[in-house]
Amino acid sequence: MLIGIDFDNTIVSYDKLFYKVALEGSYIPEDLEPTKLHVRDYLREVDKEDVWTEMQGYVYGARMDEADAFSGVFEFMRWATDSGIKLAIVSHKTKYPFLGKRYNLHNAARKWIEANLHDEKSHFINDDHIFFELTKEEKLDRIRSLACNYFIDDLPEILLSPNFPGKVDKILFDPMRNKENLPNTVNVNHWDEMRCLFQQELLKKD
Repeated sequence: MLIGIDFDNTIVSYDKLFYKVALEGSYIPEDLEPTKLHVRDYLREVDKEDVWTEMQGYVYGARMDEADAFSGVFEFMRWATDSGIKLAIVSHKTKYPFLGKRYNLHNAARKWIEANLHDEKSHFINDDHIFFELTKEEKLDRIRSLACNYFIDDLPEILLSPNFPGKVDKILFDPMRNKENLPNTVNVNHWDEMRCLFQQELLKKD
């Protein structure tokens, strides 16, 4: 079994980091709810779209090492590798920010993976199963070429794409519980729930 997983906002949660960086720049009030979406929406409301765009490059580049994994990610990956399940990361991400300093965002993400996605025995995902594609279409092509059995993503637009490979089972990661159910897709809100889901899948195959 091969499970493909998106990276940003699926494995990595940026809520605390975007809130922290926005406060450091005095761009938001302290009483704003500390989530990435609330920071984004506030900056757009006060006509600071360029600040938001540059902040993304700064967070995904210079500050990437401060980002948190979603609760339960490590436990899921440890269980999966111990169970003989192969994992792959397939993400679409520009290589450099649209505004601001020219950080290499792919390198920053790979360094985060190297530093975080492992236990005392081994890394959870092999280097040859980590892919950062420049466009959504290239991401979909990669999912198809890997022949993933399942793909986990936080973006409905990826899972709903007419080019999404038909033989891949779709899982929408929805930690905020604010997305509608998609056709032929399982909604999962926490990585502990994800682990239970795949444990049940393995039992079906026994």
